[in-house]
Amino acid sequence: MSESAGGDETANTMRERVRGGRPMFWFLVGGNRIAVAGVMLAVAYAVLVVLSEFGPGSITKLFEPDPIFALFTPVVIGIVMGVSLVLTFNQLVLSQELGHVGDQRNRMADAMAFRTDVEDAVGRETSPPEPSAFLRGLVETTGDLARDLLETLERDAEAPTDVLEYARNVVADADRVSDDLEGQQFGRFEVVGSALNYNYSWKIYDGRRVRNRHAESLSAEARETLDDLIEVLTFFGPSREHFKTLYFRWEIINISRALVAISLPALAVAAYMILIFETGDVAGETAGIDNGLLIVGLAFTIGVTPFAIFLAYILRIVTVAKWTLAIGPFILRETDRGSDIDWE
Repeated sequence: MSESAGGDETANTMRERVRGGRPMFWFLVGGNRIAVAGVMLAVAYAVLVVLSEFGPGSITKLFEPDPIFALFTPVVIGIVMGVSLVLTFNQLVLSQELGHVGDQRNRMADAMAFRTDVEDAVGRETSPPEPSAFLRGLVETTGDLARDLLETLERDAEAPTDVLEYARNVVADADRVSDDLEGQQFGRFEVVGSALNYNYSWKIYDGRRVRNRHAESLSAEARETLDDLIEVLTFFGPSREHFKTLYFRWEIINISRALVAISLPALAVAAYMILIFETGDVAGETAGIDNGLLIVGLAFTIGVTPFAIFLAYILRIVTVAKWTLAIGPFILRETDRGSDIDWE
């Protein structure tokens, strides 16, 4: 295994870890969820029109005797059942906020105890209440400790190369993530996204590795600074997981609000297509495509809009959940350490 602390490191940013690059990252987590839903609906509309126009058979023969009724009746049922299911799920999630005063008091005590521990570790009297500022303070502290470690090591002509590289990498990443977190408002993905871009799991592992490997050659000051750095990194993990959980609840509420807003218009369009619309009223063609097909496809796309919005939000939630399944120095994604890994 390489002596370099950064030589085996996994990619730091989420965009570097996603196969497919910037477009796939935007689709999975980075993009506005309404815009992502719009892209999915546009693709669905285009595929439906193209297949109906150029595919084998015809939509009229497929759904005889009443293709419009056969197409939009399941849409109405799906909207009602889907929205009801999401709202029920939303109530299940929010029910975790309900409890006796004793439960709430224990939650408060745990939160205050954790803040006190963090404040002791970073040497501050009062930690900020905003999630972005709280995380930024932890990240900046790791950067400051890494700078102190680097200054201590640079005074030693025989300082281990991998420890020097480790300290430089922590400083660079801390500066980058700290800038990303500055001024961010909770509720937007940027707060969680910036926190996910701080590869604390690897930094804990790599810090412990170089600490144990050079325990005898490092000065007492360097060992103490490195231990303090690792301690602060261990506070970043539960902090990020806590704010990630709150963000998931926030997004679930956003899903419910979006579905409530769009479900009634979608139901109205589907009901209109069943009760009133006649393809003969829009006879003719546009760009060589039957007008009836274009309007039916558009109405169907509007009818499935609640599902597309739900899918766009859930796609981000499950993707972030997959990337953060493990806490601490456990890395589930691929690394450059090879397949035959032994304990050191």
